[in-house]
Amino acid sequence: MSKQAIIEGVTQDQLRPEGDFPAFSVGDTLDVHVRIIEGDKERVQVYQGVLIAEKGRGINRTITVRRIVANEGVERIFPLHSPRIAKIEVVRRGDARRAKLYFLRNRVGKSRRLRDQRRGLKHVN
Repeated sequence: MSKQAIIEGVTQDQLRPEGDFPAFSVGDTLDVHVRIIEGDKERVQVYQGVLIAEKGRGINRTITVRRIVANEGVERIFPLHSPRIAKIEVVRRGDARRAKLYFLRNRVGKSRRLRDQRRGLKHVN
């Protein structure tokens, strides 16, 4: 047995079930519900933003979500199989033609928006 097969066997029970999250892709606007522990209290905080990148496979799978706070771009990387993530909801489906949307970092205003898959919202250049 190879080292990789042994590692995958050990981490198999730590993976979340396949249907735990909805189907989402790069360009979608997501609500990521994150468990935050402050002292002895636990609460859920919602982080809403555009999914700009997916990376890894198996236990190492992560997503990068970008949002704008006080005219400043904030990106957060979430490990998908972390117990800190309570749930993920898809707010809006965006039409992206590439795998990584890093070009959104340089955009401001209406050009930051992506075309919507359902409504046919036109992209503003």
